[in-house]
Amino acid sequence: MTLIDSMPGEDNLLLFEEGPPETEAELYCDGASSGNPGDAGTGVVIRFKDRPGSSTFNKKRKISRYIGVATNNVAEYTALVSGLKEARALGLKRVSIFLDSELLVKQLTGVYKIKSPHLRPFWEEAGNILKKFDSYTIAHVRREFNTEADKLARDAVKKNSGKCLINKK
Repeated sequence: MTLIDSMPGEDNLLLFEEGPPETEAELYCDGASSGNPGDAGTGVVIRFKDRPGSSTFNKKRKISRYIGVATNNVAEYTALVSGLKEARALGLKRVSIFLDSELLVKQLTGVYKIKSPHLRPFWEEAGNILKKFDSYTIAHVRREFNTEADKLARDAVKKNSGKCLINKK
């Protein structure tokens, strides 16, 4: 399976926007799978500062996407890559990334090696995008601090569960 094969059409994308982004933001990502593998979805929340010089991140952009049948780890990586791409498209230069997947955090920070060959392309793509930021941090957070992204991912699965996606080449 290639990254393109794992991403169905954009018709499953829900995007909500509040205000223009600053160059700095917080990125919360999560993936969900109803089985392992099973119907899967991603959730991304990008939080922006209210105004230049503000210390609070109140404005948001949210993405919820159904990605078809995937493992939980593939859904987690897909959410991260989606969030990083959106952050770059918004022109963000600095991003603080918060993930509730300890595996992803440890793989991205070099603590764990990539043992599953099917995860390597996702890891490489995330790494290539991260290099384009002026600075970034990656932190592991407990699930209860990532509830908004988690809900977006679970909602994508619930809304689309059982749909058959056909790959057209």
